[in-house]
Amino acid sequence: MLKPQKLEKVLIANRGEIALRILRACKEMGIKTVAVYSTADKELMHLGLADETVCIGPAPANLSYLHIPAIIAAAEVTGATAIHPGYGFLAENADFAEQVEKSGFAFIGPKADTIRLMGDKVSAKHAMITAGVPTVPGSDGPLPEDEETALRIGREVGYPVIIKAAGGGGGRGMRVVHREEDLIEAAKQTREEAGAWFSNPMVYLEKYLTNPRHVEVQVISDGQGNAIHLGDRDCSLQRRHQKVLEEAPAPGIDETARAEVLARCVKACVDINYRGAGTFEFLYENGRFYFIEMNTRVQVEHPVSEMVTGIDILKEMLSIAAGNKLSFTQADVNIHGHSLECRINAEDPATFMPSPGMVKHFHAPGGNGVRVDSHLYSGYKVPSNYDSLIGKLITWGSTRDEAMARMRNALDEIVVDGIKTNIPLHRDLVNDEGFCKGGVNIHYLEHKLANQ
Repeated sequence: MLKPQKLEKVLIANRGEIALRILRACKEMGIKTVAVYSTADKELMHLGLADETVCIGPAPANLSYLHIPAIIAAAEVTGATAIHPGYGFLAENADFAEQVEKSGFAFIGPKADTIRLMGDKVSAKHAMITAGVPTVPGSDGPLPEDEETALRIGREVGYPVIIKAAGGGGGRGMRVVHREEDLIEAAKQTREEAGAWFSNPMVYLEKYLTNPRHVEVQVISDGQGNAIHLGDRDCSLQRRHQKVLEEAPAPGIDETARAEVLARCVKACVDINYRGAGTFEFLYENGRFYFIEMNTRVQVEHPVSEMVTGIDILKEMLSIAAGNKLSFTQADVNIHGHSLECRINAEDPATFMPSPGMVKHFHAPGGNGVRVDSHLYSGYKVPSNYDSLIGKLITWGSTRDEAMARMRNALDEIVVDGIKTNIPLHRDLVNDEGFCKGGVNIHYLEHKLANQ
């Protein structure tokens, strides 16, 4: 049970399905809400459900959803007591978290210092090594600009290697190197890109795993010495480093390795005094886990973990932000059944070009074990200014096969007319022989698309 202490009024500093998800959690807990929006988002569903709304600027995100002064001002004029950043936008911006708390509001997420620690891939890796979390062999710090030292590290790690921007993310700022003679030039180019994209030219080197899976661990920690995990998720179906379909738990994982990494992640949360929901992301190959990064926010794919545990991650985040301890112990967490999530994007299923426009008709699927997280409705106009994600279709079953069968049915039932979506791709994936067997690697989808 959640403790009686709670937040009074939460400003939701986001849009779309995650804003609606946060609002619903707040309403269940009796918390008042403030919805902020850009001029392009006047028709968002959650605006009609919030207690108060504030327009914070024009359509460009840098003038609205990324404009910190406008968000802080909206919190001040509405008397909000806390701000939830959702995912994307300012969710992992340490300066924003710091400004929120300095302005007298609760930030519903980790402390700014924790976001900085885990947002820098080099310091994050060092923290994980200290906590005993398995990491990818590599430079164990910034790759030195001294060419001789860099070449020596490359030889010790063994080719192929991958050079990554310390402040990178979203698939940017990384370069695979297969030969020693290409290392120095690749490092130079990645430093230049890192400086331009992330204002941080620091790079590091890691062993490049050739056929790994992407497996992540969902955690919740209260910053008061208590932490739990909600099991793992497989997010290996990716296109250009962007997740397409996720599931929990990850199929075909060595149980000894799984138990060890779950326990290590919980320990790491306590060690770094983590507060809120977070995700440890790993590459998994040949029965071993290798830490790659931690996302210090709620994830797009959090519903699959909720479905197999019955724990509401958003409500727990709100409770923790109010100063309460975790409502659950690890003994309370039971992984039951299997869950899948398909990310529904407004995009051409063949070319993947964005497809904004008017949704003439929207019909959500239903039935036992089916969940739809979406802000869509008939007559809603999908703007061209933001990410193409328009919804998430989630199913649960007592077995993976049952969850898969329910997903096939749900994908047959869902109707989004007026714009193009990637629903045809998902219909193909849930009937794909390789995926249905379970355990495909991160290259599987791109190889499949290339050979169609």
